[in-house]
Amino acid sequence: MGYHQKCDLSENIYITKRKIKALVHSLAYYACRIFPIDRNKVVMWTFEGGGGYGCSPKYVAEEILKRNKEKGTNYKIVWLVNDTNKEFPSEIEKVKSTLWNRAYHLTTAATWISNTRTFYGTRKRKGQRYIQTWHATICIKPIGKYRGNLFPRMAYLVSAYDSKLIDYVLSGSKWCDHMYRDGLLYDGEIIKTGTPRCDVLFNQRNEKYRQLRCEYELPENARIMLYAPTFRGGSQNKNRVVNSEDATVDFRRLIHALEQRFGGTWYIFLRLHPQLAAKTKTLKTSQVMNRLIDVSQRPDMNEIIAGSDAFLTDYSSAVFEANMIRIPGFIYADDLEEYIAERGDLFFDMYNLPFSVALNNDELMENIERFDECEYRKKTEAFMKKVGIFEDGKASERVVDLIGL
Repeated sequence: MGYHQKCDLSENIYITKRKIKALVHSLAYYACRIFPIDRNKVVMWTFEGGGGYGCSPKYVAEEILKRNKEKGTNYKIVWLVNDTNKEFPSEIEKVKSTLWNRAYHLTTAATWISNTRTFYGTRKRKGQRYIQTWHATICIKPIGKYRGNLFPRMAYLVSAYDSKLIDYVLSGSKWCDHMYRDGLLYDGEIIKTGTPRCDVLFNQRNEKYRQLRCEYELPENARIMLYAPTFRGGSQNKNRVVNSEDATVDFRRLIHALEQRFGGTWYIFLRLHPQLAAKTKTLKTSQVMNRLIDVSQRPDMNEIIAGSDAFLTDYSSAVFEANMIRIPGFIYADDLEEYIAERGDLFFDMYNLPFSVALNNDELMENIERFDECEYRKKTEAFMKKVGIFEDGKASERVVDLIGL
């Protein structure tokens, strides 16, 4: 009893501190209202500033820059980023994500585009437009109210605060149309544009396939499996943390199984979640280093998916995006019960998805060896129809049309 009281008191103190901090930060936004709104200015960010030039904002930015070049428009993009060493196109102004930089640029931009929440305490003016792209399509892991009692109070407050600022949420499926209401605590307008980050899968697959092999000096016929474990930790009841653990996948056996089943020479590309990659230089492993390539610092995962031949994850929604281009997808969830206990019930029964599920290395290798392409295609088509996916590679164009650029 006393322990729970102590936890409640600690949580209440933390929430109070966050609210006071947000209120203080909001003053900076009011102060910057002495500056007019620039109708040609668009501010973007990914993963609360921790990401780089990637996800859906990247593809919207590329469409804006394309129109600037082809139509002679003069729209300018400002990108808020924690690490200014990250690479961006020269036409994009990258700005350190400090309070005053955020306050000035967000207060003076006509449009905001992000794949995660705004910064708690942000204020929006009349005449501004905030477009939320989110950073997932179909989800496995629960978000928002779907987490039930495991949804932290602070996370609820941040989500509710942010959703009141949003003008449009983008959707690429009927499933998302429904899920975003409770998932994002959002009751505003949902626009069926498709997901900009998925455009590369439809439009640049051959290009990215060649680019990855050239960039990493791999043979032209090299085959790649992208392994992308999802985010761990991040409770907002207290100071946020991310967890970095040794990989439990047996990569040596994995490569052997892939080569036995599909033929060719296989490489594994490792990509940590951006919130973890920002804090971790490499994933700890000493296995088959000549066939194991850490691509965690690449800001855009979907261009890697576009250039891959197979996909492996635990609970990442990106497996559904790999599924859109019909490459084999596999799930390795060796902590399934623990993850559900910490995160909440998953959106889907893992065993009803198109992907085989392994709880250990033996099962993973067996699933690869028994992979049936015809059966996978049938399950994929049935699932796509069930969730109502309507991605077609033109989402970025629709978003830029929406904001009138």
